[in-house]
Amino acid sequence: MKEIKISQVDALFSNGSYPIEFLFYYKDNFDAKRIMKALKALSNIFWPVFGEYKDGVIFFKKYCEEDHYDEVSLGEEFSIYDLEENATEVYERFHLPDLKKLFFLKVLLFKKGMALIAKMNHIAGDGYSYFYFLSFLAMWSQANFVPLRLIFMNSFLKPHHNRTILRDFDFKGIELKPFVHKKGFSVEFEEISRERVREVIRGVANFSGVRISSNDVLSAIAIKKLVGIQEKVLKDELDLTIPIDVRQQIKEYGPRFFGNGIMLHTIKFKKDEIIDSSLEELSIQIRRSLPFLSKEKYINYLETLERIISHGEIEKFKPFEPERGCLVTNLSRLPVAQLDFGKGAPEVVVPFTIERNSTGILSRGENFILRYAY
Repeated sequence: MKEIKISQVDALFSNGSYPIEFLFYYKDNFDAKRIMKALKALSNIFWPVFGEYKDGVIFFKKYCEEDHYDEVSLGEEFSIYDLEENATEVYERFHLPDLKKLFFLKVLLFKKGMALIAKMNHIAGDGYSYFYFLSFLAMWSQANFVPLRLIFMNSFLKPHHNRTILRDFDFKGIELKPFVHKKGFSVEFEEISRERVREVIRGVANFSGVRISSNDVLSAIAIKKLVGIQEKVLKDELDLTIPIDVRQQIKEYGPRFFGNGIMLHTIKFKKDEIIDSSLEELSIQIRRSLPFLSKEKYINYLETLERIISHGEIEKFKPFEPERGCLVTNLSRLPVAQLDFGKGAPEVVVPFTIERNSTGILSRGENFILRYAY
C-alpha cells in the first residue's frame, strides 16, 4: 500500500469542499475503451488521484475500474447553448455525486459527440494538478501512443508527490465539518474582450506608471459586479480571495509537483470602497496587495495555517468565507489543447465547481468569459 501525508493547504479541503469538476464536450466521438485502459495504467504514476483519504493521509491499495469510471449512452443531442442559458439546470443534471475515492470520470455518449465529466477531490490536488493528470490521460489514450513516449514521460514529465517537502505536518485526529453543497444558486455569464482589458492595463500604466495584469483587471470587474448584485446582503467589510500558484517560486515544488501548490491570498476591502472606486483604482489596489513570493514567505503561510489549527480556530480554517467575501479563480489559461484524446481538443469546457459569491474566469477566442455565482 502506498501512502503520503497531506500538506497544510491540502487540509483546507479535507472535508471534501470544492471538488474540481469540469465537463468537456467533443464534437467527434473517440474510443472510450482507451480511456479505461489509460486510467488503469496511470494509477501507478498518479496513485494519489486513485486513492482514499483518512486521518491526515492519502493512501492507495489497488485500482478498481468501477470506483473511477462509468459510461452512459444518451439518445439525445447536446446543446451548447444550454450551458450558459440554463447553466444551473445543466449542472444539476450532469454533475457527479459525492466521491467515494478521490477521482471519478464519466463518459456521456450523445447522438453526435461525447462529453467527459471528470471530478477530483480538492485534497488530491489543485486545478494545475487536475489538468496535469488529464493531459497525461489524453496522451495515453491516443491510438498512436507508443512505448517510447512512456519512457519520455517517466523521465521528464512524471509527477512527484512529496507534499510536506517544505515543512512536516500531521493532521491526525482532526476532522472538519463535512462540506455541504448549497443549492439555489444564480449563475450569470459576462463576455469581456481581451482588448478592453488591455486598454485598462495601458491606461493604468500611462497615468500611474503601475504595471497591472489581466488578472488584476478581471478580479476588479468580478468583485464590483458581485457587490453590485449582492450589495444589500454582503457585510460592510469584504474579502477578495485569489488563489496563487507557487510552483515557479518554490523550487522544491516545481512544475511536476502534484498536490495543492497554491497560496490563498486575501485582500480586505470596505464595501463602499469597492462601489466608489473606479475599475482602474481597484486593479491597482489588487496589484499592490499581492505578496512577493519566496520560499520563506510561503513557509510563513503554512505556519499561519498551522497556528489556526493549534489555536482550535477551526471555523476559520477554510479556503474562503462566502458570506463575507468573493473568490476569483482564473481558469483562462487552461491547457485545453492538451486534452486531445485522438479527435482534437474539446469544443466546449464547462466548470462545475461552484460556490456562492465566486467568479470563474474562462477564455473563448479573443474574449474572457466571467461566470458569476451568487
